[in-house]
Amino acid sequence: MYRYFLYLLKLGTLLNLYFLFKTLTPPLLFMDLHILIPAQIFFTVSAFRCFFPVSYVTAAVLHDSPFSSILLTRFIATFSEVAYIYLFSHLIRLFNAGQVPLVDVLSWLMVVQVVIAQFFVWFAILTKRQKLYFYEELGWGVIFIIHTAVSAILYGTSDILASRKLLLELNLLFGSLYLPWQFFHLKALRLRAKGQKINIYADISWSLLKKGLYQSIKVKNPTTQPEAWGGILGMTWMIGYFAALIPVWIFLILRII
Repeated sequence: MYRYFLYLLKLGTLLNLYFLFKTLTPPLLFMDLHILIPAQIFFTVSAFRCFFPVSYVTAAVLHDSPFSSILLTRFIATFSEVAYIYLFSHLIRLFNAGQVPLVDVLSWLMVVQVVIAQFFVWFAILTKRQKLYFYEELGWGVIFIIHTAVSAILYGTSDILASRKLLLELNLLFGSLYLPWQFFHLKALRLRAKGQKINIYADISWSLLKKGLYQSIKVKNPTTQPEAWGGILGMTWMIGYFAALIPVWIFLILRII
């Protein structure tokens, strides 16, 4: 069953490419560049990740191809993640229009936190320390706690257009679904990190980092076994993140704004 899911994931490539094409034509082509360019980056990277999925932890790949590389996937995903969180934070500031200074500060904190998360995931890949993945995902939890909280503040205090109110409602709906899911995700990551029993600060050297870099390029584990992809949690993460939920959400933002 997981094999079929991984191949069906390619439909997400078509969806993301469709969204990308729409941003290259009027009227979306002429919208705010602070929203348009991050969306285009996200759709492009997500289309690639749907076609060449990779698991950082197990080096699981669907295709034994040079494109199925942890290093390549992580490199482009870094830009994608910073871009779409910047888009969300910019949207918050746009809706706030300087009314609540704290909201603007928290929106920038989302961007700072996503940059911090990139350091954790890169070091997790290069050092094979499972606990660093936990800290990375904890950072994502913080980002969407902030995002949900500032959306609630704006929803309760701002006199805004009905269309923008709809986007705030979508923010709140996402937070209500994602944050409980992320709680269970963090529990799973914590259990896996405990099983590894490696001090995250011990024996980190240039030779270790070079070895991790080499493995991130060369090591590939072609498999469709569920445990290699994170089981149900991994499946829902891939569907929600780059195959369906967030791409559709971002496209709705483009259309409504």
